[in-house]
Amino acid sequence: MIIGTRKRIKEGEQPKPTRYYSDKQEKSVVKALGGRQTKNSGATLFDKGDVIMSGKNGFLLECKTKTTPSSSISIKKDWFEKNKQECLLTGTPHQAVVFNFGPGEPNHYIIDEYLFAELVEHLKSLDETL
Repeated sequence: MIIGTRKRIKEGEQPKPTRYYSDKQEKSVVKALGGRQTKNSGATLFDKGDVIMSGKNGFLLECKTKTTPSSSISIKKDWFEKNKQECLLTGTPHQAVVFNFGPGEPNHYIIDEYLFAELVEHLKSLDETL
């Protein structure tokens, strides 16, 4: 019994490399939030992370995508630890891991409890101004 779906590759068609899907996701994050895509997914000496949003309240975003549609994704602690270290190196105050369940799927953002509490307080303050 086979569970799930897989796109059939037509005869003579080459499968797209993982980098194709990663690049597509990073570009979609930049389009949605601003910022800039880092060169070579942050694998250079000075550019880190996948997407960087500069400024006093900037973000360093680590993007993860599936290359085929999926109903689950494994979240790895290492993604957060690496992103936190890269935040220190780049002087970026906030971090998030961005993931989706496959090509064309919406992105989801994982932030830490401190930043989530800040977001909740900000949203409460907006309610109070109405």
